Amino acid sequence: MSRMEFFIVDVFTIGRKYTGNQLAVYLGNPPGSLMQQLAKEINFSETTFVTSNLPEHGGYNVRVFMPEVEVDFAGHPVLGTAFVIQRELIGRPIDRLLLNLPVGRIPVTFSADGLLWMRQNPPEFGHTFTATELAQILNVVEADIDTRFPLQEVSTGMAFVLAPMVSLEAVKRARVNLDRLRAILGAHDAIAPAIFCAETLDAANDIHVRVLDDIYGAPEDPATGSANGCIAAYIVQYGYFGADKVSLRSEQGYQIGRPSLLHLEAERNETEIVIRVGGRVELVAQGRMAADE
Repeated sequence: MSRMEFFIVDVFTIGRKYTGNQLAVYLGNPPGSLMQQLAKEINFSETTFVTSNLPEHGGYNVRVFMPEVEVDFAGHPVLGTAFVIQRELIGRPIDRLLLNLPVGRIPVTFSADGLLWMRQNPPEFGHTFTATELAQILNVVEADIDTRFPLQEVSTGMAFVLAPMVSLEAVKRARVNLDRLRAILGAHDAIAPAIFCAETLDAANDIHVRVLDDIYGAPEDPATGSANGCIAAYIVQYGYFGADKVSLRSEQGYQIGRPSLLHLEAERNETEIVIRVGGRVELVAQGRMAADE
């Protein structure tokens, strides 16, 4: 038996514990089958494993697991894992580090105000859907969907179907019909809708977001860095706020009692849309777990 250290952190908090999205971070490199078992045991939306105590090729090697499957990229695990690496493996203030993920090397910066920022990969805009299809998936009427903008699959490493809604009330009312979701999205990469609007619960924020990932066995994600990065790129791509450069505060998680705040920056340059997603991380618990060799 070996004993691995693990840490539980909250990511994209509103400045205190027990808000934002939960993450378990293990320091160790057990077999992949055991990583999957531990992710299922913890049963958070994601669990990460830092498999190198020192940088390799300039970055720390990290694997990300949902309870049922390993994934190539996820947003809040990047920031939460970087927080643990800086605190436990580096042990001193730093400005920047790199995480080596299957989607590539993801840079994370540490700002003086306590925010951690990641630069996501350039967005890929994929398949578009009709309002009829999204209304069936979300159990809403077509008039609830803001059809001035495309309903489109967008990915920066993990794909979501983005659907702008006409009001906060419409966002709150949405509920996934899993049968329709599987039937309509089954041939495409994205299997979770990310819905949003410009009406917010907190007047200090700019957009209200829900990510309905019922397909993964949980009805909703409290804070989704990957989806919010896609939304930021989409907002620039289609002029949702009428600008090629945006700096936004995104609120998420309120419907499930985990209020979250994500800071989004996106800017179109000559070749691509550059996306940065930032947030606060709070340490909740740490310990050592016996793991089979």
